[in-house]
Amino acid sequence: MSKEITSRSQDYSQWYNDLVIKGELADYSAVRGCMVIKPYGFALWENMRDVLDKMFKDTGHVNAYFPLFVPKSLFEAEEKNAEGFAKECAIVTHYRLKADPNNKGKLIVDPEAKLEEELVVRPTSEAIIWNTYKTWIQSYRDLPILVNQWANVVRWEMRTRLFLRTAEFLWQEGHTAHATKEEALIEAEKMLHVYADFVENYMALPVIKGVKTESERFAGAEDTYCIEALMQDGKALQAGTSHFLGQNFAKAFDVKFSDKENKLDYVWATSWGVSTRLIGALIMAHSDDEGLILPPKIAPFQVVIVPIYKGEEQKTVIDKKVNEIMAALKAKNIRVKYDDTENSRPGWKFAEHEKKGVPVRLAIGTRDLENNVIEVARRDTKEKATHSLENIAERVENLLAEIHQNMFNKAMDFREEHITKVDSWEEFLKTLDEKTGFVSAHWDGTAETEDKIKELTKATIRCIPLNNPQEKGNCILSGNPSTQRVLFARSY
Repeated sequence: MSKEITSRSQDYSQWYNDLVIKGELADYSAVRGCMVIKPYGFALWENMRDVLDKMFKDTGHVNAYFPLFVPKSLFEAEEKNAEGFAKECAIVTHYRLKADPNNKGKLIVDPEAKLEEELVVRPTSEAIIWNTYKTWIQSYRDLPILVNQWANVVRWEMRTRLFLRTAEFLWQEGHTAHATKEEALIEAEKMLHVYADFVENYMALPVIKGVKTESERFAGAEDTYCIEALMQDGKALQAGTSHFLGQNFAKAFDVKFSDKENKLDYVWATSWGVSTRLIGALIMAHSDDEGLILPPKIAPFQVVIVPIYKGEEQKTVIDKKVNEIMAALKAKNIRVKYDDTENSRPGWKFAEHEKKGVPVRLAIGTRDLENNVIEVARRDTKEKATHSLENIAERVENLLAEIHQNMFNKAMDFREEHITKVDSWEEFLKTLDEKTGFVSAHWDGTAETEDKIKELTKATIRCIPLNNPQEKGNCILSGNPSTQRVLFARSY
């Protein structure tokens, strides 16, 4: 185990922080609760963003951008939404600084530069977007509007963790407008499936698709759909949400349209989003005590090549062969890096790229060239093997697919082993404390019972799975009749 990285069994939280910092994904910033995303971490986010962006566009969505600032009066317009985010809002009250007359070289807020109306730094963009949609929508011919924006948002968190919960984070937020309730419901579920497709097929992380309880819904939504993933410490992480907003925002901002019968009606709405929290999810779901293990499809580099040589003459020969290998890999759209820096030994490079989670490492020396072979190491299992240089690009391509499937299967096996059905309060407590993971249990459907369970155990209802089977039973806490099981877990 790397001496630089705390083991999971010793301190899971510190292990996670070590991987983020030493894997060069992010760093702490001068602003409390905010982070600096380093180039390696941003390359990972860019790859995730690019895949998602294509998936959105393939389903008919287009990108736009809306202001960072939201007038407080607009933010207040949808009451539930305003109340839901009020405690997390950063507020701009003044627009100018001036020199401090009593302290040379220092600045103070100019009291004469107070804004007529405070501006909320967006925690989410429904208010500013629906105020805009009011000017875009008059007739059914203007619908649907299928808009997404890539942006930053601010939610003033007091207890922060890199990627998982920061005061400012990057995300995308889709905001769509529809002529009918049915269209909006179809949209909300469609985007949930898009998210699940991305997380499973690109992040190699299985998810459970479900609906949130009323208490756990997005503020201002009539229904919130979610995907839930399980981390290696047995805690759940909400990986994405899609909200059916009904006509709540349309009514708050008076967004009406003339239908085909020329009757006025309020527009139906959805919103949906995922954020840089997904990076936290893939770290905690896949990585080990040696460092990151990144899914091949979104890793900044899928392959790193390390030369082993003595003297410039040997390196020149190796360089020529490596250039051929790189060309063959790039022809297959495989992201490859040649680490021929001279200030580090091969062993150090091996450890560094292992720590940073590069899926495949190729090592080649002069003796390998003589034998027409190359060493191939995979990060997920740490297996090493020598392969012929013939068709090495095809071999690597197949290996990357194998690695993705192995990572997915491992995460799926872990999740399935950590979904436990319980029928009593004693079993529920024992499973949460000793086994962890998702606990499938009956709940009587009341907010009072849900709140009491959360108060007693810190476990929440993560979701009611889609197509959940109906099953008669009794609530684990109240004993009252129940018609189905729901999934509880402690979470991030």
